[in-house]
Formats: sequence, structure tokens, C-alpha cells
Amino acid sequence: MRIGILGSGHIGRTLAALWVWAGHEVALSNTRGPDTLREVVEDLGERAHAMTAADAAAFGDVVVLAVPFIRYRDLPVEQLASKIVIDTSNYYPDRDGHFDELDSGESTSSEVIAAALPGARVVKAINTMYWERLRAAGQPHGSHGRLAIPIAGDDAEAKSVVSQLLDEIGFDPVDTGSLRDGGRRQQPGSAIYNVPLTRAGIEQRLDAASKGS
Repeated sequence: MRIGILGSGHIGRTLAALWVWAGHEVALSNTRGPDTLREVVEDLGERAHAMTAADAAAFGDVVVLAVPFIRYRDLPVEQLASKIVIDTSNYYPDRDGHFDELDSGESTSSEVIAAALPGARVVKAINTMYWERLRAAGQPHGSHGRLAIPIAGDDAEAKSVVSQLLDEIGFDPVDTGSLRDGGRRQQPGSAIYNVPLTRAGIEQRLDAASKGS
């Protein structure tokens, strides 16, 4: 599969490496231009490429947003139409500025992003796991104590594709529901945010949260 990654910070580079090692072809991008990523992609080998954000978005069958939430305004909208888009971002008011609809709980950050990307099939994922754990904690399918990553979205096929990609890099996917409801269950401050949990652990915490305990 061809995967475009917008953002070359800790999450972007970690995912690039993991998916290259899993056999996929990856295009990595950042705001500074492809030349600043030459050494990174050379280290990853022939399946890794350095591109502009627009080119990486056009390249990928799946495109990862590994940039701060506020940067959604700068995304290549045309190139992302019809693509499966993995949103790894979180809304942090101190960094991103305040959004009334997010502060009030009326909407979620992934819904804001989806509204800005008409035609894109947005799946919220990987936003709950610290990058060092993402890099080092993956285990083969079926391993005892294998950690899980929650996903949320409105497109069943897109969630299935993302689930497979997560499984390939060592994590059990857990479907938390729609982009609206599931997105709320995954955001900062939730019961499963930045906590290393198995599939059963995530399901138990979500069940407890839904019962108000």
C-alpha cells in the first residue's frame, strides 16, 4: 500500500519507519520541504520517499495527518478528497487557540477536520498513544498483553483498512464508534487517552465511562 504522511515529527517519522518495515511504500513530508528529509528517507530505504505535502497526499492510498490540529487549515484539500485520512492530532487550546464548538463539546476536532476536507474518509487513530510507546511496544498478532489503539470514524471500509495497518505494526485496533461519539472517547482527558491498554482494557474503560463510573 502507498501511504502519505503529512508531518515529520516524532509521530510522522515513527509511523513512516513502522510501515516501511511492514512492507509498505511511504512518502514523508513537512513544511520545510523534501530536501530536509533526504537523510531520513535514505535511512529507511528504497520504499521511503521525501515529498511536498501536496505530493505526499496525492501519492497515498492512505494519508496520515501527523501535524498539530490547528494546521488543518493548511492541508492540501484537493489531493485529500476521496482518500482515507488518518487523523492523529489532538486539540490543545493552549497551543491551538480556543474553538468555541470544541470547548463546549458541541463538536470534536476530527469533525472539524473532516468538515474542512470534503470527500475525505477521516478516521481518528493513534492520537491516544505516546510516540515512544508506538515505536517500541508493538507485538505480533495474538501476543498476550498486546496493546491496542482505538479508532473512530464514519466509513466502515476506511476503518477496516486502518485496522489492518495498525495490526501490521503490532497493535490491536478497537473501534470506538463514529467520528463524533468515538472521537469524544479518544480525546485528551478521556479514560483511554495516553494510557497503555490492551483491547480488553480499552473496552472495560469505555464501558465504565459510559455508565458514569
